[in-house]
Amino acid sequence: MTSAKQLSTEELEQGLDDILRSPKDNGVLELIVRRPAVDEREVVAEGALDREQGLVGDNWLSRGCRHTPDGSADPEMQINIMNARVVALVADDPDRRHLAGDQLYLDMDLSPDNLPPGTQLSIGAAIIEVTEPPHTGCRKFAARFGKDAVVFVNAGMGKKLNFRGINAKVIQSGGIRTGDVARKLTAQ
Repeated sequence: MTSAKQLSTEELEQGLDDILRSPKDNGVLELIVRRPAVDEREVVAEGALDREQGLVGDNWLSRGCRHTPDGSADPEMQINIMNARVVALVADDPDRRHLAGDQLYLDMDLSPDNLPPGTQLSIGAAIIEVTEPPHTGCRKFAARFGKDAVVFVNAGMGKKLNFRGINAKVIQSGGIRTGDVARKLTAQ
C-alpha cells in the first residue's frame, strides 16, 4: 500500500464538481468489499447479497450493532454504500478506497433527493432498499483519510448530499459483480 496522504479541505473541494456529476440513474458498481473481521477488508470482483446475511462473507451479522437494545445487527444498516467518486477523492489512491469501510461503492448520486429511503435498486440479480438511518464517518475514517475528509463528508453540502454514504437492506437475494449497473426500481 502506498503512503496515506490526507487531503486538505481545499484539495477536497477541487473534486466537488466531479462528484456532483454522478449519475442519477444507472450507476455502476465499482467496488465490492467484504469485512470478514474487524479491521479486515477483502476486495472481491463478485459477491452475493442475502436477505439474512447481507453481503455473504461480511461480518455485519456477527459484529452486531451498538445502537440496538440487544446488540444484534441492525437490519436497517445491513449494507453500507458510498459514492465511488467521493471515496476516490478522499482516498487519493485507488488502493486505499476499501479502507472507507463500506461494502458497495456506486458511481451514483446518493443524495436523499435522488435516493430517498424506500427507493429500491436492482444490482445484478439482487434488489436492495435504501433505509432511513444516517451513515456517518467514524474515528477510523478520520484516522485513514483525515479530519478535513470527515468534515467534507459529514457537514454542509457533504451531509446534505450523503457524501459519507447511505444504508440499505437486501430485499431480494442475488449475485452481484463489479461493473453491474444499479437501476432505480421504486421510490416509496
